[in-house]
Amino acid sequence: MTKVNNKNKTVFHHKQISKTLTGIAGLDEITGGGLPTNRPTLICGEAGSGKTLFSLEFIVRGAIEFNEPGVFMAFEEKTEELALNVASLGFDLKKLQSEKKIKVDYVQVDRSEIEETGEYDLDGLFIRLGYAIDSIGAKRVVLDTIESLFAGLSNLGILRAELRRLFQWLKDKGVTAIITGERGDGPSLTRQGLEEYVSDCVILLDHRVINQISTRRLRVIKYRGSVHGTNEYPFMIDEDGISVLPVTSLSLQKEVSSARLSSGIPSLDKMLGGKGFFIGSSILVSGTAGTGKTSIAASFANETCNQNKRCLYFAFEESPKQIIRNMKSIDMELQQHVDKGLLQFRASRPTLHGLEEHLVVIHKLVKRFKPQVVILDPITNLITVGSVSEVKSMLVRLIDFLMEEQITVMFTALTLNTVVSEQTDEGVSSLVDAWLFVRDIEFNGERNRGMYIMKSRGMKHSNQVREFIITDKGIDLVDVYLGPGGVLTGSAREAQKLHEKTGVVLRDNALSMKDREIDRKRRVLESKIASLQTEFESAEEELNKIYIEEELIKKVSESNIREMTRLRRGEREADGNKGRKK
Repeated sequence: MTKVNNKNKTVFHHKQISKTLTGIAGLDEITGGGLPTNRPTLICGEAGSGKTLFSLEFIVRGAIEFNEPGVFMAFEEKTEELALNVASLGFDLKKLQSEKKIKVDYVQVDRSEIEETGEYDLDGLFIRLGYAIDSIGAKRVVLDTIESLFAGLSNLGILRAELRRLFQWLKDKGVTAIITGERGDGPSLTRQGLEEYVSDCVILLDHRVINQISTRRLRVIKYRGSVHGTNEYPFMIDEDGISVLPVTSLSLQKEVSSARLSSGIPSLDKMLGGKGFFIGSSILVSGTAGTGKTSIAASFANETCNQNKRCLYFAFEESPKQIIRNMKSIDMELQQHVDKGLLQFRASRPTLHGLEEHLVVIHKLVKRFKPQVVILDPITNLITVGSVSEVKSMLVRLIDFLMEEQITVMFTALTLNTVVSEQTDEGVSSLVDAWLFVRDIEFNGERNRGMYIMKSRGMKHSNQVREFIITDKGIDLVDVYLGPGGVLTGSAREAQKLHEKTGVVLRDNALSMKDREIDRKRRVLESKIASLQTEFESAEEELNKIYIEEELIKKVSESNIREMTRLRRGEREADGNKGRKK
Protein backbone atom coordinates (compact mmCIF):
# COMPACT_ATOMS: atom_id res chain seq x y z
CA MET A 1 0.00 0.00 0.00
CA THR A 2 1.37 3.42 -0.96
CA LYS A 3 0.47 6.73 0.63
CA VAL A 4 -0.05 9.86 -1.49
CA ASN A 5 -0.48 13.26 0.16
CA ASN A 6 -2.77 15.70 -1.62
CA LYS A 7 -3.52 19.28 -0.58
CA ASN A 8 -6.81 18.48 1.08
CA LYS A 9 -6.67 14.80 1.89
CA THR A 10 -4.51 11.70 2.05
CA VAL A 11 -5.20 8.98 -0.51
CA PHE A 12 -4.11 5.36 -0.08
CA HIS A 13 -3.52 3.23 -3.18
CA HIS A 14 -3.68 -0.55 -2.68
CA LYS A 15 -1.41 -2.51 -4.98
CA GLN A 16 -3.11 -5.76 -5.95
CA ILE A 17 -1.87 -8.92 -7.59
CA SER A 18 -2.18 -9.55 -11.32
CA LYS A 19 -5.56 -10.96 -12.33
CA THR A 20 -7.00 -12.92 -15.24
CA LEU A 21 -10.45 -12.05 -16.55
CA THR A 22 -12.82 -15.00 -16.49
CA GLY A 23 -15.34 -13.68 -19.03
CA ILE A 24 -18.16 -14.90 -16.76
CA ALA A 25 -20.77 -12.15 -16.50
CA GLY A 26 -20.58 -10.44 -13.12
CA LEU A 27 -17.77 -12.52 -11.61
CA ASP A 28 -15.01 -10.19 -12.73
CA GLU A 29 -16.80 -7.29 -11.01
CA ILE A 30 -17.04 -9.21 -7.74
CA THR A 31 -13.38 -10.27 -7.78
CA GLY A 32 -12.15 -6.87 -8.92
CA GLY A 33 -10.72 -8.10 -12.20
CA GLY A 34 -10.88 -11.89 -12.27
CA LEU A 35 -8.96 -14.80 -10.75
CA PRO A 36 -5.31 -14.55 -9.55
CA THR A 37 -2.98 -14.93 -12.53
CA ASN A 38 -0.65 -17.95 -12.45
CA ARG A 39 -2.17 -19.13 -9.18
CA PRO A 40 -4.66 -21.89 -8.33
CA THR A 41 -8.28 -21.15 -7.43
CA LEU A 42 -10.52 -23.64 -5.64
CA ILE A 43 -14.17 -23.86 -6.73
CA CYS A 44 -16.09 -25.95 -4.21
CA GLY A 45 -19.73 -26.86 -3.77
CA GLU A 46 -22.22 -29.65 -3.43
CA ALA A 47 -23.41 -31.84 -6.29
CA GLY A 48 -25.37 -29.85 -8.88
CA SER A 49 -24.09 -26.45 -7.76
CA GLY A 50 -22.41 -25.77 -11.14
CA LYS A 51 -18.70 -26.41 -10.47
CA THR A 52 -17.98 -28.20 -13.75
CA LEU A 53 -19.87 -25.70 -15.87
CA PHE A 54 -18.27 -22.80 -14.02
CA SER A 55 -14.74 -24.06 -14.66
CA LEU A 56 -15.51 -25.13 -18.24
CA GLU A 57 -16.88 -21.67 -19.07
CA PHE A 58 -13.66 -20.20 -17.65
CA ILE A 59 -11.70 -22.26 -20.19
CA VAL A 60 -14.02 -21.55 -23.16
CA ARG A 61 -14.33 -17.79 -22.50
CA GLY A 62 -10.57 -17.54 -22.16
CA ALA A 63 -10.01 -19.21 -25.52
CA ILE A 64 -12.72 -17.28 -27.40
CA GLU A 65 -12.62 -13.81 -25.81
CA PHE A 66 -9.04 -13.44 -24.54
CA ASN A 67 -7.06 -15.71 -26.89
CA GLU A 68 -5.78 -17.77 -23.96
CA PRO A 69 -5.73 -21.52 -24.73
CA GLY A 70 -6.79 -23.80 -21.91
CA VAL A 71 -6.62 -27.40 -20.73
CA PHE A 72 -9.59 -29.07 -19.08
CA MET A 73 -8.62 -32.30 -17.33
CA ALA A 74 -11.63 -34.29 -16.18
CA PHE A 75 -11.55 -37.23 -13.78
CA GLU A 76 -15.28 -38.03 -13.75
CA GLU A 77 -16.85 -37.21 -17.15
CA LYS A 78 -15.56 -38.34 -20.50
CA THR A 79 -14.74 -35.86 -23.26
CA GLU A 80 -17.79 -36.83 -25.32
CA GLU A 81 -20.08 -36.44 -22.33
CA LEU A 82 -18.71 -32.98 -21.53
CA ALA A 83 -19.12 -31.82 -25.15
CA LEU A 84 -22.71 -33.05 -25.21
CA ASN A 85 -23.57 -31.50 -21.82
CA VAL A 86 -22.41 -28.00 -22.73
CA ALA A 87 -23.61 -27.95 -26.36
CA SER A 88 -26.94 -26.49 -25.20
CA LEU A 89 -25.02 -23.48 -23.89
CA GLY A 90 -23.51 -22.78 -27.28
CA PHE A 91 -20.07 -24.19 -26.43
CA ASP A 92 -18.65 -26.24 -29.30
CA LEU A 93 -15.82 -28.12 -27.59
CA LYS A 94 -14.98 -30.24 -30.65
CA LYS A 95 -14.46 -27.18 -32.83
CA LEU A 96 -12.33 -25.45 -30.20
CA GLN A 97 -10.22 -28.60 -29.84
CA SER A 98 -9.74 -28.89 -33.58
CA GLU A 99 -8.57 -25.25 -33.62
CA LYS A 100 -6.17 -26.09 -30.74
CA LYS A 101 -7.71 -23.39 -28.57
CA ILE A 102 -8.55 -25.85 -25.83
CA LYS A 103 -7.68 -29.40 -24.93
CA VAL A 104 -10.08 -31.65 -23.02
CA ASP A 105 -8.46 -34.71 -21.46
CA TYR A 106 -10.24 -37.45 -19.55
CA VAL A 107 -8.15 -39.28 -16.97
CA GLN A 108 -9.61 -42.39 -15.41
CA VAL A 109 -8.46 -42.98 -11.86
CA ASP A 110 -9.23 -46.50 -10.61
CA ARG A 111 -9.12 -47.11 -6.85
CA SER A 112 -7.72 -50.60 -7.35
CA GLU A 113 -4.76 -49.21 -9.27
CA ILE A 114 -3.96 -46.85 -6.41
CA GLU A 115 -3.95 -49.69 -3.89
CA GLU A 116 -1.64 -51.83 -6.06
CA THR A 117 0.86 -49.05 -6.72
CA GLY A 118 1.96 -48.69 -3.15
CA GLU A 119 3.39 -45.23 -2.46
CA TYR A 120 1.14 -42.65 -4.07
CA ASP A 121 2.39 -39.62 -6.02
CA LEU A 122 1.20 -37.37 -8.85
CA ASP A 123 4.23 -37.63 -11.12
CA GLY A 124 2.19 -39.35 -13.82
CA LEU A 125 -0.41 -36.62 -13.69
CA PHE A 126 2.26 -33.91 -13.90
CA ILE A 127 3.73 -35.49 -17.01
CA ARG A 128 0.38 -35.84 -18.73
CA LEU A 129 -0.82 -32.40 -17.73
CA GLY A 130 2.49 -30.80 -18.70
CA TYR A 131 2.31 -32.33 -22.15
CA ALA A 132 -1.25 -31.07 -22.65
CA ILE A 133 -0.25 -27.56 -21.57
CA ASP A 134 2.79 -27.45 -23.84
CA SER A 135 0.93 -28.90 -26.84
CA ILE A 136 -1.32 -25.82 -27.20
CA GLY A 137 0.57 -23.25 -25.13
CA ALA A 138 -2.17 -23.21 -22.48
CA LYS A 139 -2.56 -20.27 -20.12
CA ARG A 140 -5.52 -21.73 -18.22
CA VAL A 141 -5.98 -25.12 -16.58
CA VAL A 142 -8.90 -26.85 -14.89
CA LEU A 143 -8.78 -30.04 -12.80
CA ASP A 144 -12.29 -31.48 -12.25
CA THR A 145 -12.62 -32.82 -9.54
CA ILE A 146 -9.74 -33.20 -7.11
CA GLU A 147 -11.50 -35.80 -4.92
CA SER A 148 -11.16 -38.32 -7.74
CA LEU A 149 -7.39 -38.13 -7.50
CA PHE A 150 -7.32 -39.06 -3.84
CA ALA A 151 -10.41 -41.28 -3.62
CA GLY A 152 -8.48 -44.34 -2.37
CA LEU A 153 -5.87 -42.54 -0.28
CA SER A 154 -6.30 -42.57 3.51
CA ASN A 155 -2.85 -41.33 4.57
CA LEU A 156 -3.43 -37.65 5.39
CA GLY A 157 0.30 -36.93 5.47
CA ILE A 158 0.78 -38.09 1.89
CA LEU A 159 -2.45 -36.37 0.87
CA ARG A 160 -1.34 -33.02 2.30
CA ALA A 161 2.11 -33.31 0.75
CA GLU A 162 0.77 -34.18 -2.71
CA LEU A 163 -1.79 -31.40 -2.58
CA ARG A 164 0.88 -28.85 -1.82
CA ARG A 165 3.09 -30.29 -4.54
CA LEU A 166 0.22 -30.12 -7.05
CA PHE A 167 -0.55 -26.48 -6.26
CA GLN A 168 3.11 -25.50 -6.35
CA TRP A 169 3.60 -27.35 -9.65
CA LEU A 170 0.75 -25.35 -11.21
CA LYS A 171 2.31 -22.10 -9.97
CA ASP A 172 5.71 -23.06 -11.37
CA LYS A 173 4.09 -23.91 -14.68
CA GLY A 174 2.79 -20.32 -14.90
CA VAL A 175 -0.88 -21.14 -15.54
CA THR A 176 -4.04 -19.72 -14.04
CA ALA A 177 -5.73 -22.81 -12.62
CA ILE A 178 -9.14 -23.79 -11.29
CA ILE A 179 -9.47 -26.91 -9.17
CA THR A 180 -12.96 -28.09 -8.32
CA GLY A 181 -13.80 -29.83 -5.08
CA GLU A 182 -16.90 -31.36 -3.54
CA ARG A 183 -18.43 -29.77 -0.45
CA GLY A 184 -17.36 -31.42 2.78
CA ASP A 185 -19.36 -32.32 5.85
CA GLY A 186 -19.43 -29.95 8.77
CA PRO A 187 -17.37 -26.75 8.80
CA SER A 188 -14.86 -27.79 6.09
CA LEU A 189 -15.44 -26.54 2.56
CA THR A 190 -14.15 -29.73 0.89
CA ARG A 191 -14.11 -33.38 1.75
CA GLN A 192 -10.42 -33.43 2.58
CA GLY A 193 -10.60 -30.09 4.38
CA LEU A 194 -7.12 -29.20 3.08
CA GLU A 195 -7.58 -27.68 -0.36
CA GLU A 196 -9.02 -24.40 0.94
CA TYR A 197 -5.88 -23.74 2.96
CA VAL A 198 -3.40 -24.14 0.11
CA SER A 199 -5.50 -22.30 -2.49
CA ASP A 200 -4.89 -18.58 -3.15
CA CYS A 201 -8.55 -18.02 -3.98
CA VAL A 202 -11.57 -19.99 -2.78
CA ILE A 203 -15.05 -19.63 -4.27
CA LEU A 204 -18.02 -21.45 -2.76
CA LEU A 205 -21.04 -22.36 -4.93
CA ASP A 206 -24.32 -23.05 -3.18
CA HIS A 207 -27.60 -24.44 -4.50
CA ARG A 208 -30.39 -24.13 -1.94
CA VAL A 209 -34.12 -24.76 -2.11
CA ILE A 210 -36.46 -22.67 0.07
CA ASN A 211 -40.24 -23.03 -0.18
CA GLN A 212 -39.77 -25.24 -3.24
CA ILE A 213 -37.88 -22.43 -5.01
CA SER A 214 -34.25 -23.10 -5.93
CA THR A 215 -31.59 -20.40 -5.85
CA ARG A 216 -27.91 -20.60 -6.73
CA ARG A 217 -25.45 -18.39 -4.85
CA LEU A 218 -21.76 -17.66 -5.03
CA ARG A 219 -19.41 -16.39 -2.33
CA VAL A 220 -15.71 -15.59 -2.46
CA ILE A 221 -14.42 -17.16 0.76
CA LYS A 222 -10.90 -15.82 0.45
CA TYR A 223 -8.68 -14.07 -2.08
CA ARG A 224 -5.06 -13.60 -1.10
CA GLY A 225 -3.57 -10.24 -2.01
CA SER A 226 -6.77 -8.71 -3.31
CA VAL A 227 -9.84 -6.79 -2.23
CA HIS A 228 -13.02 -8.62 -3.23
CA GLY A 229 -16.75 -8.76 -2.62
CA THR A 230 -17.61 -10.76 0.48
CA ASN A 231 -21.40 -11.06 0.16
CA GLU A 232 -23.41 -13.91 -1.26
CA TYR A 233 -24.20 -13.23 -4.91
CA PRO A 234 -27.02 -14.93 -6.82
CA PHE A 235 -26.18 -16.54 -10.14
CA MET A 236 -28.09 -18.47 -12.72
CA ILE A 237 -27.34 -20.96 -15.46
CA ASP A 238 -29.21 -20.52 -18.73
CA GLU A 239 -28.63 -20.82 -22.45
CA ASP A 240 -25.87 -18.20 -22.28
CA GLY A 241 -23.95 -19.88 -19.50
CA ILE A 242 -23.41 -18.47 -16.02
CA SER A 243 -24.52 -14.98 -14.99
CA VAL A 244 -23.58 -13.58 -11.60
CA LEU A 245 -25.31 -10.52 -10.19
CA PRO A 246 -23.03 -8.25 -8.18
CA VAL A 247 -24.75 -6.46 -5.32
CA THR A 248 -24.90 -2.82 -6.39
CA SER A 249 -23.43 -0.02 -4.35
CA LEU A 250 -25.56 1.37 -1.53
CA SER A 251 -23.58 4.60 -1.22
CA LEU A 252 -26.38 6.62 -2.92
CA GLN A 253 -23.76 8.52 -4.91
CA LYS A 254 -25.74 8.42 -8.14
CA GLU A 255 -26.03 10.82 -11.04
CA VAL A 256 -29.47 12.37 -11.56
CA SER A 257 -31.16 13.99 -14.53
CA SER A 258 -33.52 16.96 -14.73
CA ALA A 259 -34.87 15.84 -18.11
CA ARG A 260 -38.46 14.59 -18.19
CA LEU A 261 -40.26 11.70 -19.86
CA SER A 262 -43.97 11.86 -20.61
CA SER A 263 -46.28 9.37 -18.92
CA GLY A 264 -48.33 9.00 -22.12
CA ILE A 265 -51.35 10.56 -20.39
CA PRO A 266 -51.41 14.35 -21.06
CA SER A 267 -53.69 15.09 -18.11
CA LEU A 268 -51.33 13.15 -15.79
CA ASP A 269 -48.35 15.07 -17.16
CA LYS A 270 -50.25 18.25 -16.34
CA MET A 271 -50.59 17.06 -12.76
CA LEU A 272 -46.82 16.49 -12.72
CA GLY A 273 -45.94 20.06 -13.58
CA GLY A 274 -46.78 19.61 -17.25
CA LYS A 275 -43.73 17.52 -18.21
CA GLY A 276 -44.00 14.00 -16.76
CA PHE A 277 -41.50 11.92 -14.77
CA PHE A 278 -37.79 12.55 -14.27
CA ILE A 279 -35.57 10.33 -16.43
CA GLY A 280 -33.82 7.75 -14.26
CA SER A 281 -36.44 7.97 -11.51
CA SER A 282 -38.60 5.22 -9.99
CA ILE A 283 -42.41 5.29 -10.09
CA LEU A 284 -44.93 3.22 -8.15
CA VAL A 285 -48.53 2.81 -9.34
CA SER A 286 -50.61 1.10 -6.66
CA GLY A 287 -54.30 0.36 -6.38
CA THR A 288 -56.91 -2.31 -5.93
CA ALA A 289 -57.74 -4.88 -8.61
CA GLY A 290 -59.34 -3.47 -11.74
CA THR A 291 -58.32 0.14 -11.20
CA GLY A 292 -56.23 0.32 -14.39
CA LYS A 293 -52.65 -0.07 -13.16
CA THR A 294 -51.60 -2.14 -16.18
CA SER A 295 -53.25 0.40 -18.51
CA ILE A 296 -51.16 3.17 -16.94
CA ALA A 297 -48.01 1.08 -17.31
CA ALA A 298 -48.87 0.23 -20.94
CA SER A 299 -49.49 3.92 -21.69
CA PHE A 300 -46.06 4.74 -20.33
CA ALA A 301 -44.50 1.98 -22.44
CA ASN A 302 -46.42 3.13 -25.53
CA GLU A 303 -45.29 6.76 -25.12
CA THR A 304 -41.68 5.66 -24.57
CA CYS A 305 -41.71 3.70 -27.83
CA ASN A 306 -43.47 6.57 -29.65
CA GLN A 307 -40.42 8.66 -28.75
CA ASN A 308 -38.22 5.99 -30.38
CA LYS A 309 -36.89 4.79 -27.03
CA ARG A 310 -36.71 1.22 -25.79
CA CYS A 311 -38.92 -0.29 -23.11
CA LEU A 312 -38.47 -3.61 -21.31
CA TYR A 313 -41.75 -4.92 -19.86
CA PHE A 314 -41.71 -7.67 -17.19
CA ALA A 315 -45.18 -9.18 -16.78
CA PHE A 316 -45.91 -11.52 -13.87
CA GLU A 317 -49.67 -11.92 -14.41
CA GLU A 318 -50.53 -11.71 -18.11
CA SER A 319 -48.90 -12.99 -21.27
CA PRO A 320 -47.63 -10.48 -23.86
CA LYS A 321 -50.45 -11.45 -26.24
CA GLN A 322 -53.04 -10.76 -23.55
CA ILE A 323 -51.58 -7.34 -22.79
CA ILE A 324 -51.37 -6.42 -26.49
CA ARG A 325 -54.97 -7.56 -27.08
CA ASN A 326 -56.34 -5.81 -24.01
CA MET A 327 -54.62 -2.53 -24.83
CA LYS A 328 -56.20 -2.48 -28.28
CA SER A 329 -59.54 -1.89 -26.56
CA ILE A 330 -58.28 1.49 -25.34
CA ASP A 331 -56.81 2.53 -28.69
CA MET A 332 -53.25 1.46 -27.95
CA GLU A 333 -51.33 -0.56 -30.56
CA LEU A 334 -48.32 -2.17 -28.82
CA GLN A 335 -47.59 -4.82 -31.44
CA GLN A 336 -46.08 -2.23 -33.78
CA HIS A 337 -43.46 -1.38 -31.14
CA VAL A 338 -42.66 -5.06 -30.65
CA ASP A 339 -42.20 -5.48 -34.40
CA LYS A 340 -39.83 -2.47 -34.49
CA GLY A 341 -37.75 -3.88 -31.65
CA LEU A 342 -38.54 -0.99 -29.32
CA LEU A 343 -40.72 -2.97 -26.90
CA GLN A 344 -39.68 -6.30 -25.42
CA PHE A 345 -41.85 -8.39 -23.12
CA ARG A 346 -40.57 -10.88 -20.56
CA ALA A 347 -43.53 -12.79 -19.13
CA SER A 348 -43.23 -15.51 -16.49
CA ARG A 349 -44.80 -16.68 -13.28
CA PRO A 350 -42.85 -15.51 -10.21
CA THR A 351 -42.45 -19.12 -9.12
CA LEU A 352 -40.29 -19.83 -12.18
CA HIS A 353 -37.26 -18.48 -10.29
CA GLY A 354 -36.31 -17.39 -6.84
CA LEU A 355 -36.13 -13.67 -6.10
CA GLU A 356 -32.40 -13.53 -6.66
CA GLU A 357 -32.65 -15.29 -9.99
CA HIS A 358 -35.40 -12.89 -11.06
CA LEU A 359 -32.96 -10.11 -10.25
CA VAL A 360 -30.26 -11.81 -12.32
CA VAL A 361 -32.65 -12.18 -15.26
CA ILE A 362 -33.64 -8.51 -15.11
CA HIS A 363 -30.01 -7.44 -14.76
CA LYS A 364 -28.98 -9.58 -17.72
CA LEU A 365 -31.80 -8.46 -20.03
CA VAL A 366 -31.21 -4.80 -19.19
CA LYS A 367 -27.55 -5.14 -20.09
CA ARG A 368 -28.45 -6.86 -23.35
CA PHE A 369 -31.48 -4.82 -24.49
CA LYS A 370 -30.31 -1.44 -23.09
CA PRO A 371 -33.79 0.05 -22.49
CA GLN A 372 -34.60 3.59 -21.37
CA VAL A 373 -37.65 2.37 -19.42
CA VAL A 374 -38.26 -0.81 -17.39
CA ILE A 375 -41.72 -1.87 -16.17
CA LEU A 376 -42.51 -4.55 -13.56
CA ASP A 377 -46.20 -5.48 -13.47
CA PRO A 378 -47.04 -6.28 -10.68
CA ILE A 379 -44.37 -6.55 -7.98
CA THR A 380 -46.89 -7.90 -5.45
CA ASN A 381 -46.80 -11.29 -7.21
CA LEU A 382 -43.19 -11.67 -6.10
CA ILE A 383 -44.47 -12.20 -2.57
CA THR A 384 -45.20 -15.81 -3.59
CA VAL A 385 -41.46 -16.56 -3.75
CA GLY A 386 -40.24 -14.56 -0.78
CA SER A 387 -41.18 -12.59 2.29
CA VAL A 388 -42.00 -8.87 2.19
CA SER A 389 -38.55 -8.01 3.53
CA GLU A 390 -36.87 -10.21 0.89
CA VAL A 391 -38.94 -8.66 -1.91
CA LYS A 392 -38.10 -5.19 -0.62
CA SER A 393 -34.39 -6.04 -0.50
CA MET A 394 -34.55 -7.34 -4.07
CA LEU A 395 -36.40 -4.23 -5.31
CA VAL A 396 -33.99 -1.90 -3.50
CA ARG A 397 -31.10 -3.51 -5.33
CA LEU A 398 -33.00 -3.30 -8.61
CA ILE A 399 -33.81 0.39 -8.12
CA ASP A 400 -30.18 1.03 -7.21
CA PHE A 401 -28.93 -0.74 -10.34
CA LEU A 402 -31.39 1.02 -12.69
CA MET A 403 -30.63 4.38 -11.11
CA GLU A 404 -26.94 3.87 -11.87
CA GLU A 405 -27.86 3.09 -15.48
CA GLN A 406 -30.17 6.17 -15.65
CA ILE A 407 -33.11 3.94 -16.55
CA THR A 408 -36.63 4.97 -15.56
CA VAL A 409 -38.52 2.16 -13.80
CA MET A 410 -42.25 1.83 -13.13
CA PHE A 411 -43.69 -0.69 -10.67
CA THR A 412 -47.34 -1.62 -10.31
CA ALA A 413 -48.55 -2.97 -6.99
CA LEU A 414 -51.85 -4.51 -5.93
CA THR A 415 -53.42 -3.28 -2.71
CA LEU A 416 -55.98 -5.29 -0.83
CA ASN A 417 -57.79 -2.35 0.72
CA THR A 418 -58.47 1.31 0.13
CA VAL A 419 -56.74 2.72 3.20
CA VAL A 420 -53.58 4.47 2.11
CA SER A 421 -51.82 3.94 5.43
CA GLU A 422 -52.17 0.17 5.02
CA GLN A 423 -50.76 -0.24 1.52
CA THR A 424 -49.21 -3.60 0.67
CA ASP A 425 -46.74 -2.14 -1.83
CA GLU A 426 -43.88 -4.39 -0.67
CA GLY A 427 -42.35 -1.51 1.25
CA VAL A 428 -41.05 0.42 -1.75
CA SER A 429 -43.36 3.42 -1.50
CA SER A 430 -40.79 5.21 0.64
CA LEU A 431 -38.01 4.41 -1.84
CA VAL A 432 -39.59 5.49 -5.12
CA ASP A 433 -39.46 9.03 -6.47
CA ALA A 434 -43.11 9.20 -7.53
CA TRP A 435 -46.14 7.37 -6.17
CA LEU A 436 -49.50 7.30 -7.98
CA PHE A 437 -52.44 5.86 -6.12
CA VAL A 438 -55.56 4.66 -7.96
CA ARG A 439 -58.61 3.80 -5.91
CA ASP A 440 -62.26 2.90 -6.26
CA ILE A 441 -64.85 5.59 -5.59
CA GLU A 442 -68.28 4.17 -4.83
CA PHE A 443 -71.10 6.72 -4.98
CA ASN A 444 -74.76 6.68 -5.93
CA GLY A 445 -74.69 2.96 -6.75
CA GLU A 446 -71.66 3.27 -9.08
CA ARG A 447 -68.02 2.24 -8.98
CA ASN A 448 -65.64 4.77 -10.50
CA ARG A 449 -61.90 5.31 -10.32
CA GLY A 450 -59.99 8.16 -8.76
CA MET A 451 -56.29 8.98 -8.93
CA TYR A 452 -54.07 11.23 -6.90
CA ILE A 453 -50.34 11.74 -6.58
CA MET A 454 -49.12 10.65 -3.17
CA LYS A 455 -45.70 12.14 -3.81
CA SER A 456 -43.39 13.24 -6.60
CA ARG A 457 -39.95 14.24 -5.48
CA GLY A 458 -38.29 17.30 -6.95
CA MET A 459 -41.28 18.75 -8.83
CA LYS A 460 -44.46 20.70 -8.24
CA HIS A 461 -47.46 18.40 -8.53
CA SER A 462 -51.20 18.50 -8.10
CA ASN A 463 -52.75 17.55 -4.76
CA GLN A 464 -56.22 17.04 -6.22
CA VAL A 465 -58.12 13.80 -6.75
CA ARG A 466 -58.94 13.27 -10.42
CA GLU A 467 -61.48 10.88 -11.86
CA PHE A 468 -59.59 8.25 -13.84
CA ILE A 469 -61.50 7.30 -17.00
CA ILE A 470 -60.70 4.42 -19.37
CA THR A 471 -62.53 4.55 -22.70
CA ASP A 472 -62.11 3.18 -26.21
CA LYS A 473 -60.34 6.47 -27.00
CA GLY A 474 -57.71 5.94 -24.34
CA ILE A 475 -57.07 7.09 -20.78
CA ASP A 476 -57.96 10.47 -19.33
CA LEU A 477 -58.08 12.21 -15.98
CA VAL A 478 -61.13 14.41 -15.57
CA ASP A 479 -60.74 17.71 -13.75
CA VAL A 480 -62.22 17.91 -10.30
CA TYR A 481 -65.99 18.52 -10.53
CA LEU A 482 -67.66 20.03 -7.50
CA GLY A 483 -71.40 19.76 -7.00
CA PRO A 484 -73.61 20.87 -4.13
CA GLY A 485 -72.65 17.75 -2.18
CA GLY A 486 -68.91 17.75 -2.95
CA VAL A 487 -66.79 15.98 -5.58
CA LEU A 488 -68.93 14.18 -8.16
CA THR A 489 -67.92 11.25 -10.37
CA GLY A 490 -69.51 9.08 -13.04
CA SER A 491 -73.19 9.53 -13.86
CA ALA A 492 -73.63 11.90 -10.90
CA ARG A 493 -71.10 14.20 -12.52
CA GLU A 494 -72.82 13.89 -15.90
CA ALA A 495 -76.26 14.51 -14.34
CA GLN A 496 -74.99 17.59 -12.54
CA LYS A 497 -73.40 18.80 -15.76
CA LEU A 498 -76.72 18.27 -17.60
CA HIS A 499 -78.61 20.03 -14.84
CA GLU A 500 -76.27 22.96 -14.94
CA LYS A 501 -76.36 22.99 -18.73
CA THR A 502 -80.19 23.03 -18.65
CA GLY A 503 -80.10 25.84 -16.12
CA VAL A 504 -77.77 27.76 -18.36
CA VAL A 505 -80.13 27.28 -21.33
CA LEU A 506 -83.14 28.45 -19.31
CA ARG A 507 -81.22 31.37 -17.97
CA ASP A 508 -80.02 32.26 -21.43
CA ASN A 509 -83.60 31.97 -22.74
CA ALA A 510 -84.92 34.26 -19.98
CA LEU A 511 -82.16 36.73 -20.65
CA SER A 512 -82.95 36.54 -24.34
CA MET A 513 -86.63 37.36 -23.72
CA LYS A 514 -85.69 40.33 -21.57
CA ASP A 515 -83.24 41.46 -24.20
CA ARG A 516 -85.99 41.31 -26.85
CA GLU A 517 -88.41 43.27 -24.62
CA ILE A 518 -85.79 45.91 -23.97
CA ASP A 519 -85.04 46.05 -27.67
CA ARG A 520 -88.72 46.49 -28.51
CA LYS A 521 -89.09 49.29 -25.97
CA ARG A 522 -85.95 50.86 -27.29
CA ARG A 523 -87.36 50.86 -30.80
CA VAL A 524 -90.72 52.37 -29.60
CA LEU A 525 -88.83 55.05 -27.72
CA GLU A 526 -86.66 55.76 -30.69
CA SER A 527 -89.84 56.02 -32.87
CA LYS A 528 -91.35 58.50 -30.45
CA ILE A 529 -88.16 60.47 -30.37
CA ALA A 530 -88.15 60.56 -34.17
CA SER A 531 -91.80 61.75 -34.24
CA LEU A 532 -91.10 64.48 -31.71
CA GLN A 533 -88.05 65.45 -33.68
CA THR A 534 -90.25 65.84 -36.79
CA GLU A 535 -92.82 67.90 -34.90
CA PHE A 536 -90.08 70.06 -33.49
CA GLU A 537 -88.62 70.63 -36.91
CA SER A 538 -92.11 71.61 -38.32
CA ALA A 539 -92.73 74.04 -35.45
CA GLU A 540 -89.29 75.43 -35.89
CA GLU A 541 -89.97 75.94 -39.60
CA GLU A 542 -93.29 77.75 -38.90
CA LEU A 543 -91.63 79.97 -36.36
CA ASN A 544 -88.93 80.79 -38.85
CA LYS A 545 -91.57 81.80 -41.42
CA ILE A 546 -93.33 84.11 -38.93
CA TYR A 547 -90.05 85.62 -37.97
CA ILE A 548 -89.18 86.29 -41.61
CA GLU A 549 -92.56 87.90 -42.29
CA GLU A 550 -92.21 90.11 -39.27
CA GLU A 551 -88.80 91.17 -40.40
CA LEU A 552 -90.16 92.01 -43.83
CA ILE A 553 -93.05 94.04 -42.36
CA LYS A 554 -90.64 95.82 -40.11
CA LYS A 555 -88.38 96.70 -42.98
CA VAL A 556 -91.34 97.94 -45.10
CA SER A 557 -92.61 100.06 -42.19
CA GLU A 558 -89.25 101.61 -41.66
CA SER A 559 -88.99 102.36 -45.37
CA ASN A 560 -92.43 104.00 -45.41
CA ILE A 561 -91.63 106.08 -42.39
CA ARG A 562 -88.45 107.34 -43.98
CA GLU A 563 -90.33 108.17 -47.19
CA MET A 564 -93.09 110.05 -45.34
CA THR A 565 -90.44 111.94 -43.36
CA ARG A 566 -88.70 112.90 -46.55
CA LEU A 567 -91.94 114.11 -48.13
CA ARG A 568 -92.88 116.17 -45.12
CA ARG A 569 -89.45 117.75 -45.04
CA GLY A 570 -89.85 118.63 -48.77
CA GLU A 571 -93.23 120.24 -48.12
CA ARG A 572 -91.87 122.40 -45.30
CA GLU A 573 -89.00 123.50 -47.44
CA ALA A 574 -91.47 124.47 -50.23
CA ASP A 575 -93.60 126.42 -47.84
CA GLY A 576 -90.58 128.28 -46.58
CA ASN A 577 -89.54 129.27 -50.02
CA LYS A 578 -92.97 130.66 -50.76
CA GLY A 579 -92.87 132.89 -47.65
CA ARG A 580 -89.55 134.40 -48.55
CA LYS A 581 -90.81 135.29 -52.02
CA LYS A 582 -93.61 137.23 -50.57
